[in-house]
Amino acid sequence: MEGNERDYVQSLERGFAVLLAFDQELTNPTLAELAAATGLSRPAVRRLLLTLQRLGYVTNEGTRWSLTPRVLSIGQHYTATKAMIELAHPYLLRLAERTAESASMAELDGHDVVYVARVPVRRIMSINVAVGTRVPAHATSMGRVLLAYAGPERISRFLEEADLRPRTAATVTDPAKLRALLAQVREQGWCIVDGELEEGLISASAPVRDRTGAVVAALATSTSAGRLVPDKLRTETVPLLLEAAAGVSAELGYRPAV
Repeated sequence: MEGNERDYVQSLERGFAVLLAFDQELTNPTLAELAAATGLSRPAVRRLLLTLQRLGYVTNEGTRWSLTPRVLSIGQHYTATKAMIELAHPYLLRLAERTAESASMAELDGHDVVYVARVPVRRIMSINVAVGTRVPAHATSMGRVLLAYAGPERISRFLEEADLRPRTAATVTDPAKLRALLAQVREQGWCIVDGELEEGLISASAPVRDRTGAVVAALATSTSAGRLVPDKLRTETVPLLLEAAAGVSAELGYRPAV
């Protein structure tokens, strides 16, 4: 639902900006560092921090601030309302056991995909992948699966607005080529991306559908290029991935047309 400017609460936006400024580089920032990271004035950041402190989301020790465990409740409330995540977990676990590789599920959020469930096996990426991690949709198999079924208007808007910067030398950034790759994903029903998000990382994804047939998530399995080449991933792993995605879809009430 879209509202007009009168419905927009800028102070809420600024509060989230402060919360989101806490990251791996700013785990215990000062007020000045938060002001620089958010582009807000120091007095504004101070008021927001004191409000968040009163609500229990941040705490301070001297001049430095940190998040409290209470921020986890926001994600917990989201997870609790997403039955799909609970339904998918046994399938992710079985997929990880059968492939001996990490298994994940993600949803599309803006120009990124967000991990909503994950069963790790080994660390194969230099970035820290956990539930809530965001990665660019254009450079990932999950992102391409989700975009492929998002509809023509959403695809066009994404290709016009998204930051298609390369993550490696192999990253596809040409909008026309990406559009063709998305059409290929729709045709074959799965996607493999090799070394486009991170060198040496190869992943495969398949769509998860709800009872209406709409694609609501993507399942993925990831490994290193040293362990599996794309052809072997396609012949040995993709069938298992499609089976897992079909299982989750069935749990959500999807019945494919015969």
